[in-house]
Amino acid sequence: MASKYNWEEIDWKNMNDDLDRIVALSRYYGSDPDFVLAGGGNTSVKIGDTLYIKTSGISLADMTRDGFVALSREKVSKILVENYSKDHLLREEQVKDKLLEARIDKESGRPSVETMLHESIKYKFIVHTHPCLINGLTCAKNGKDITKELFGDKALWIDYTDPGYTLAKKVQTALVQYRASHKTDPEIILIQNHGVFVSADDTKTIKAISDQIVEKISGYASKKEYKSAFGIREQRFQAIVNDSKIKELSPALRAIFTVDGKYPVVVYDRSSAVMEFVSSEKGEELARSGSFTPDQIVYCKRSPLWVSVKSADEKVEDIIKRTKDSAKKFSDKYGYSPRVILIQGIGMFCIGDSKRNADNSAIIYEDAVKIMKYSSPYGGPHFMNDRQSKFIDEWEAENYRRKIASGSGAMGRVAGKIAVVTGAAQGFGEGIARSLASQGAYVVVADLNLKGAQNVACSLNEQYGVGRAFAVKVDVTDEVSMSSMISEVVREYGGIDVFISNAGVVKSGSVKTLELKDFEFVTKVNYVGYFIAVKHTSPVMANQHKYDPSYMSDIIQINSKSGLQGSNKNSAYAGSKFGGIGLTQSFALELVEDGIKINSICPGNFLDGPLWSDPEKGLFVQYLRAGKVPGAKTIADVRRSYESKVPMGRGCRTEDVMHTIYYLIDQPYETGQAITVTGGQLMR
Repeated sequence: MASKYNWEEIDWKNMNDDLDRIVALSRYYGSDPDFVLAGGGNTSVKIGDTLYIKTSGISLADMTRDGFVALSREKVSKILVENYSKDHLLREEQVKDKLLEARIDKESGRPSVETMLHESIKYKFIVHTHPCLINGLTCAKNGKDITKELFGDKALWIDYTDPGYTLAKKVQTALVQYRASHKTDPEIILIQNHGVFVSADDTKTIKAISDQIVEKISGYASKKEYKSAFGIREQRFQAIVNDSKIKELSPALRAIFTVDGKYPVVVYDRSSAVMEFVSSEKGEELARSGSFTPDQIVYCKRSPLWVSVKSADEKVEDIIKRTKDSAKKFSDKYGYSPRVILIQGIGMFCIGDSKRNADNSAIIYEDAVKIMKYSSPYGGPHFMNDRQSKFIDEWEAENYRRKIASGSGAMGRVAGKIAVVTGAAQGFGEGIARSLASQGAYVVVADLNLKGAQNVACSLNEQYGVGRAFAVKVDVTDEVSMSSMISEVVREYGGIDVFISNAGVVKSGSVKTLELKDFEFVTKVNYVGYFIAVKHTSPVMANQHKYDPSYMSDIIQINSKSGLQGSNKNSAYAGSKFGGIGLTQSFALELVEDGIKINSICPGNFLDGPLWSDPEKGLFVQYLRAGKVPGAKTIADVRRSYESKVPMGRGCRTEDVMHTIYYLIDQPYETGQAITVTGGQLMR
């Protein structure tokens, strides 16, 4: 078990009622990736004449009392005895309307499609999950026989049936037959190519039964001589993967699968299970065999796209061309682009119109790979047929669940763009990251201070949704560190649309006394660091432009007014910033052919940020000590001196810089510029 909750620490005795208990059960199993993925599964509890069942699209891991829909049990039970259209899709629409009518609060959410099935089972508590270990059995050719061998009459096996009304009707009939001979309901129901229902009248028994199922299945599998469902691993694909290939493949896939100018997120997965699968002799055959479960179809569609690789040293350009040609054939066949792309020997790439969708596809398909593997002791994998898969793919109820699980689409001036901000754990960088996230960008919070970056990213994800931000440690002066960071970004999101080179340092002092090590440190961070950032970021941006010539990206250096005008007793900083503008102009001339715009923003003094206001290391303190402001005796004197130099009477703020950042991103005809944002202090 991998639940984030400790069963023994859950205060079952002091809960208010059974609704609190089903909430706790939901959270316990819903937060365990061994049982539930991508918010799937459902739970219910019967309290008197009311059935409380999980609202469709709600994650079990985050369940609250409000996450359940209350329905009249009498009305739900009548649904299965009424007559409906013979057209299966129209029938499900009619049943949906009946379910909505059964709600006690007509303004509450939409109940699970399995509501009637839950009502048919007499036990109070029901937990329905899709553990890959158990689905290795339910999705296996000999699953039914081995279920009988393992559990005898304690478990009821249901052959695969279309979910919704048809499945509920079939389970109801099977339960009537079971009761006739056993005088009770089964505590375990295993549904082929679907999952497991565990039912009981108390929470302790739910836990005991679930543990017993896992123990028996694990024990059975351990006694069998393991034979890989994937066949042998092909030796020619050993060590085929490297970061340089991914840095070319992922941006190319973003370009290939662009829809109406909107670039998708591409998540790369090279887990051990995935790599074993894509490098095996039977990988292609299995990938083309179909789907295992409704969840797989909801999040990954009916089939992945398999791309063969001729040899370990085949050119990436040739692999991309083959992928593009195969994707065209795929979309002609299915009417949509693939969500999952399996490239032989290289790994799995999942395409989504949002980070959340791409992540869900990766999670669910990797789970499907594990199910294939776990099915080996039970006769090998049993796939759904084309008709069964097509029904789920087109079913309105599953499309609704897919939509709810996706969350609302990001809105804003940079919606969907992937932005990296260095030095983003605090100050200007943090403000830039927060603004970009608020305007719909996916933000990589990059900083040498990883903990600080993680705190910012966590805050953004809480505010704007999981996947909106990602923290990564980077030393901008180290090429290996920068290259590694870019690789992480590409694996997580597929590319980079905007790179904000913000990381910077200041060491002030007279040229007569400033130590060489301090001068070199400032130069290395502000000047060399900018060069390193562009060196490792631009190839990723160029790769996307290569496969979509209309694509344009932005590298924006946060420079300074000191990059345009000398700064007394601050020569190291000013010199590094002057040099940065020279780099910007030179990079702009070279990289324009790759669709990359390079610009610098030269802000005035960010007087409220830690660079200036830190009580120990801030510039106010440094300048006071260096005697840079004649007559200044306090930090307040230094601040007033700098404010008096600005016609607008204040220091620069994050929002002032953001107006310019958004302008540069929006403007397709601007490169090589150094734009001042100084409140009139510096006019050019």
